[in-house]
Amino acid sequence: MKITRRKFIKTAGMITASAGIIGVGDFISGCSAEDKNLSNADEKIIPEIAEKSKVYFTKKIDSEHLIKLYQKINSEITGKVAIKLHSGEPHGPNILPRDMVQKFQSQIPNSTIIEANTAYGGARANTASHRQTLETNGWTFCPVDIIDAEGDVNFPVKGGFHLEEVAMGSHLTNYDSMIVLTHFKGHTMGGFGGSLKNIAIGCASGKEGKLQVHGVRKFGSWVTGERLMELMTDSGKAICDHFGKKIVFLNVLLRRQ
Repeated sequence: MKITRRKFIKTAGMITASAGIIGVGDFISGCSAEDKNLSNADEKIIPEIAEKSKVYFTKKIDSEHLIKLYQKINSEITGKVAIKLHSGEPHGPNILPRDMVQKFQSQIPNSTIIEANTAYGGARANTASHRQTLETNGWTFCPVDIIDAEGDVNFPVKGGFHLEEVAMGSHLTNYDSMIVLTHFKGHTMGGFGGSLKNIAIGCASGKEGKLQVHGVRKFGSWVTGERLMELMTDSGKAICDHFGKKIVFLNVLLRRQ
């Protein structure tokens, strides 16, 4: 289905607003790329996106409920599995609880956490310092693949707003399926973050792809607002097209400060 710019921004806003409809507070939701109806534990429906996705919801944030949600949407997840999450800046508070992720990951056969280097400098700008940050933040209980440690590979963008291809971490092609495990937050430059930012920027290579998604390569400077959201949509579509049915989304809304 063709999605217009106006429709995308409107739908994104409704998805974010849904937290207020189904109950204020922390929660986990899960959906797959192929589900067709929106539902949750309280049986409340958001009309305009009801035909798009089936969303399962719980107010309990722990490994048990995370695993239960995953089991409702994992029918297409097979082979070598990438778990894409945000591992955080050193000692950064805005990351998922490691013990919850550890218990979750242990239930996913042949799975690996994946990350990519950053484009803005700092402790995750190169593979060596990034690995030190992973250790500092406690991501030591399973393999973590820095997917652009050996460069990048271009993923095509079919019918994008601005991009025809995006440079993703080259190791991404080693995986058959992807679990997008997101600590759902906003984005200071774009307004919306969540699962879209997790894959669109998070899988793009630090040296090239992230600069493409931030508009540097096409517009000459780091863009913000609607244009950044469109660029992220292009990149996110490239990821979803690549994995097809073999991608699922788990979002954790959790304030840790």
